[in-house]
Amino acid sequence: MCTRALWADAGGAVLAGRNMDWMEEMGTNLWAFPRGMARDDGLGKTLTWTSAYGSLVAGAHDLMTVDGINEAGLAAHQLFLPESDYGERDESRPALSVAVWMQYVLDNFATVAEAVEWIESSQLQVVTQSDPSSGKSVTLHMALDDRSGDSAIVEYLDGTPQVHHDRAYTVVTNSPPFEEQLARLRTIEGLGGSEPLPGGTDPSDRFARAAYYLTRLPQPGDTTEAVASLLSVMRNAAQPFRVADPDKPYASQTIWRTLTDLSNGIYVYESTTRPNIVWARMSGLDLSEGAPALKLDLANDTGLEGGLVGDVTDRFTEAPPMHFLPAR
Repeated sequence: MCTRALWADAGGAVLAGRNMDWMEEMGTNLWAFPRGMARDDGLGKTLTWTSAYGSLVAGAHDLMTVDGINEAGLAAHQLFLPESDYGERDESRPALSVAVWMQYVLDNFATVAEAVEWIESSQLQVVTQSDPSSGKSVTLHMALDDRSGDSAIVEYLDGTPQVHHDRAYTVVTNSPPFEEQLARLRTIEGLGGSEPLPGGTDPSDRFARAAYYLTRLPQPGDTTEAVASLLSVMRNAAQPFRVADPDKPYASQTIWRTLTDLSNGIYVYESTTRPNIVWARMSGLDLSEGAPALKLDLANDTGLEGGLVGDVTDRFTEAPPMHFLPAR
């Protein structure tokens, strides 16, 4: 499931696009979390913290966050990676439930470099859990980007974090692990090899198409054109509607996509089952310490007359804080 593409020279702005591909709806809503929220690791509170940065995020079943940006301009995107191996729990290492892993990063760091330094120096451990709808283990890797255009991909293989940190790493999909994806990419015509650009829906095919078209985008004249340009790449890497195959979640249909303007703090959301695109501006949300959590109900939006469309910054409503799913 999923594709992320980072466009770091979009007419002076840094944009990140992300497709969410899955076999069923995820009850996704948008949440605005203020600074100063108390959280824990989902593992018996061996690790607790207070959020240093407010964030605007997309959730899954209101039990975990899977995509979003914080007010410092750091964004994170969690994608499916079946090869993920988080290892046996080592009590000497700090650990987080996979449901709160991304939120910890957005709560505590301002840049990709800060997040990477902590993950590597702490040897952070991630503990998996069961998906609340399918019951299968949640096995994810995470892409990070910030308003400077920096990028990193964090994968867990053989129980330890494997961090790929470079501005050149602009595209992420799924299986196989990132190093193998890069090797395959170099076989494609126009990207270092002679093989034709693939048109299939396998992760490596989507990786190649996103990388190919991303490098061929013309410079936009304004923000609207920049957003439209990157959305065209994300739609090219999207999965069409299909009958779900439980044994191949990485081949599931695209259910929604986001586009994050890291330079200007704008978060765009598009459902593939509703006709309207919506966006929110972080500058219009109260993320100050002591402010309430805010929620935008997308799961129950029909997209028809009276539905959500356009700038929805003022449509968020106060909500109890999200209760993150604890590790199993």
